[in-house]
Amino acid sequence: MSVTTPSASLREVFGLDNRLPRLGESVLVLIDFQNTYRTGVMALPGAEEALKAGAALLARARAAGTPVVHVLNDAGEGSPYDIRAHIGAISDEVAPAEGEAVVVKGFPNAFHDTDLARTLTGLGAAPGSGKDLVLAGFMTHMCVAHTAQGAFHLGYRPTVVADATATRSLAGPDGAVLPAQALQAAALTTVTDLFGLVVPTADALRD
Repeated sequence: MSVTTPSASLREVFGLDNRLPRLGESVLVLIDFQNTYRTGVMALPGAEEALKAGAALLARARAAGTPVVHVLNDAGEGSPYDIRAHIGAISDEVAPAEGEAVVVKGFPNAFHDTDLARTLTGLGAAPGSGKDLVLAGFMTHMCVAHTAQGAFHLGYRPTVVADATATRSLAGPDGAVLPAQALQAAALTTVTDLFGLVVPTADALRD
């Protein structure tokens, strides 16, 4: 097969449902939109643009009456993920409103060792309920992708909003730098191969 000809995705092979979700019939899960990624050692290229897109998505979800769950990572005092300090707080632009659920995690998969699944069930979004999950946040290759996989394993249909995510450049196994843009594309492609859907912007979501 030519390298310019893509293979069939596993979603296609298994005949999985690729219909785009309706935002008003979903739950919005915002993952690690923390100040961590705006400054310092974990600052991400494109973080401000992704945060702006995340804020617009959040506003649209609230207007549609879509339940919202905010997830944030806590790695303890003195770390860039210290949720007791400004550096680890959820950014003001997407701060939780009164009554919106907040889930604290310690692993990339937001379902692992947290009450996220119980929270979603309480919002009427248990697996098989017909409610989809819409995901956005930081970092694309890490907590966003792993949470999409975790959701899939539990029976959800997650959809990632690409422009409301961002990641960073890393050294590959060969020592060469893998640019953030390439890692972003690879992470989103991994999601679309099996674990869920990816839309470029929130405009692609149905009301």
